[in-house]
Parts: sequence; structure tokens; C-alpha cells
Amino acid sequence: MVEVRDLKTYYDSGSLLDNRPVKAVDGVSFDIRRGETLGLVGESGCGKTTLGRTLIQLEDATDGEIFFDGTDITEIRGDQLYEWRQNAQMVFQDPDSSLNDRMTVGEIVREPLDVHEWKTPAERRERVRDLLDKVGLEAEHYYRYPHQFSGGQRQRIGIARTLALNPEFIVLDEPVSALDVSVQAEIINLLEDLQDEFDLTYLFIAHDLSVVRHICDRVAVMYLGNIMEIGPTEELFTDPANPYTHALLSAIPKPDPTASRDRITLHGTPPNPRYPPSGCPFSTRCPARIRPDGYEELDDDLWDSLNSFREILRERMRAERSIRERLRERFGMETRFATMDDTYEELFGDVAVPDEVEEILTEVADTAGDHDEAEALDRFNQAFGSVCDGVGASGVDEGVKPAFHQVSESGRLSYCHRHESEYRETADVIEARN
Repeated sequence: MVEVRDLKTYYDSGSLLDNRPVKAVDGVSFDIRRGETLGLVGESGCGKTTLGRTLIQLEDATDGEIFFDGTDITEIRGDQLYEWRQNAQMVFQDPDSSLNDRMTVGEIVREPLDVHEWKTPAERRERVRDLLDKVGLEAEHYYRYPHQFSGGQRQRIGIARTLALNPEFIVLDEPVSALDVSVQAEIINLLEDLQDEFDLTYLFIAHDLSVVRHICDRVAVMYLGNIMEIGPTEELFTDPANPYTHALLSAIPKPDPTASRDRITLHGTPPNPRYPPSGCPFSTRCPARIRPDGYEELDDDLWDSLNSFREILRERMRAERSIRERLRERFGMETRFATMDDTYEELFGDVAVPDEVEEILTEVADTAGDHDEAEALDRFNQAFGSVCDGVGASGVDEGVKPAFHQVSESGRLSYCHRHESEYRETADVIEARN
């Protein structure tokens, strides 16, 4: 039903000094089959909601294509878009803010029918009462206001409004995250029943992986605007192929307090989507990042410190300097960017650094202290950069990206250099490093 090809959704910064866009969705491709539920999971801020809103044209795509039954909806405008929107709807995350407190429940559910001038007013009212019954509400609720309902009931109202125009495709943006556990189960069961009754197709966005595992046929794992892995739900949960999927699934709580925890702890935070890594989007935090030749046996703590040092250099290079700091730099006076001593001591003071590594790090730190972070970063990449960082064979950042690799007979795909023959490593080895 839905075919997404190299979809990008960028937001302009609005700054006169830095016009780099925020890359909320950065080249995503996948399909959604008719009648299935595709789960979309990932950390907060990874672009899940933006992707969902772009699919139903609540956000404009910057580039790429979205085919809905063969029609590229990024190209349609005016009356065509108006008509198409009957086929694609959205259930929003917060049932409080998505409902107008000044309108009755009947008016809220009837509004899409009024906008599209569906049949007669009497038939619209009858349609609303039928929808309220289908989502588990009573006929007398027609004249009540949203504030008179519980969170679960308000979400049922939102679902009824979504179904008003008989859509074929629905984006569910964390529809149960704001609800109690018992109410979550009721809403999930309701969504499954409605899917069977109306032959609906869902994109189910969620943080709760246990809910995703229960309701979804396939799952797409998203990080920093990119799909990292996509495939059948049970297969992905039991045998993840991508390092990020490994880390995400390891965070699922286990009900047995005596069970061993194989938690993979990711260091640092996701990069700024305005300045994503030039290579693999997960490279700055990946526990299985490919190491450069000659440094395969470096201590893990030292390797983590090296990765942190690279990110500090990147942040210093992007930091905006005030006019006063620029003048002090010009006249050789000390600024907050003038020394790397404290940073160096904090990162490497408690780890054993081989002499050949320390020589390179000292050179890099001195270059950064001379206000030439770009040169310092180039020198660092020449020594410690790898294909995961976008660094080519010459040691220069060439923006080398991973490719999608089929990792199972079911067609499951993973976005990682580790699946290439020269870098292939089993999941057991990846987990052993953690």
C-alpha cells in the first residue's frame, strides 16, 4: 500500500549565521503492506513522529517519494490532496491536547464528515453514534465534553474521529503511552479489533517494545533520522542483527529479578541532527564500531575515551565564538577554547595510553588549542578513523555510508558495515565486547 523511497524531512534553522537544516528524517526507504501493522521504534528525538506526519502530509517532505497505491502523494496539491486525505488519518499521542475542549464529543467526531460534506446532516449524526459504539462509548456521550472523560476514553474519541471517513491507512503516534497499563491493553485490543473489521493498515509508533512485539507484524528500528533495521517482529526481537537494535532490546526490563542482565550501555547522547555523523549515524555511540588497522587490541576504556575526544573536537569546531573571543584569538590572548589540558586529563588521566597513541593525541590537543579544530580532527581521523566514521582508505573523511544488507531469508535488512564480508562479525562477539 505505502512505498517510501529516500524520504527526507529537513527543518531550516532560521539562523543568519548557520543555515544548516535539522535532518529529522534523512533518507528513509521502506514499504508497508496492505492490512499489516508496521512498528516504528527508537529513542526520543530520532524522527519517528516527523516520519509519521510526513507520510500523511501533515509535514512537507524535503525530498524523496511516498507512493500510496502507486500515486506519489508528495506531488499532489489542492483538490487532489483534499480528496486523498480521506484515506490517511492519524491518532495522536496526547488525547488531551488533540481534542478541542470547546466542542462536544459529537461535534469532534462529526467534524471530518462536515468538512468533506459527507451525505446529509442526519446521516452524519447517525454515523457518529455508530462510531462511538464501535470504540466502546455510549450514545449519551455524544453531548458531553472531552474534560468529562478519562484518558482512555479520550483516546477512544480520537480513534472514532480517525475512523469517520473510512480511511485505509492510519498512523498511530504512541497511542497508549499516556495511559495506565490496564487501559493500554483495552486500547490495543480495540485497535486490533478495528483493524480486522475495517481492513486497516497501521504505522504504529511506540517506545514500549513489549506493546510493539504484541501488535506489530514487522518492526523498523530508527536512529537519528535513519532506519537501522527492519524485518518481521519475532525474528527481530529474538535475533537482532544491527548493533543499535541489540542495545535497544537489551533495555527491555525482565520480570524475573534473579535473571541475569545483559544490558548494553551506550555512552554519550545522540548527535545533534543538524550535524549528524558523516558515516554511519550510530558510529559515535556504537559498541561494535570497526577499529582502524593497528588499533584492534586497544583497551575498551581507552577506545571509549578516544571516541569521546573526537566528539569534543567536533563540538569545539561548531561552537559559536563571540566577537570578544574572536578578538582575543586574533591577538594571541587566552580564551575558553585555548587549552585542551583539562579535557585531556579528564578523558585519559585514568587509562593506560600507549606511547604511540599519546604522541598523536598530544599533537591533536595542541592543534586544537591553537584554534584549528578542523586540522586537529583531520589528524585524529587519519590515525583513529574507520569506515564507520565515514573515513576512506586514505584516512580522509569521505562520508562513507553503510548499505542495507539482507540478513535473513525473510528479507530482514540491517544498515551496518559489519555485514560486509571484510568486516563481518557475529553477534556473540559484539555482545562479548560489552
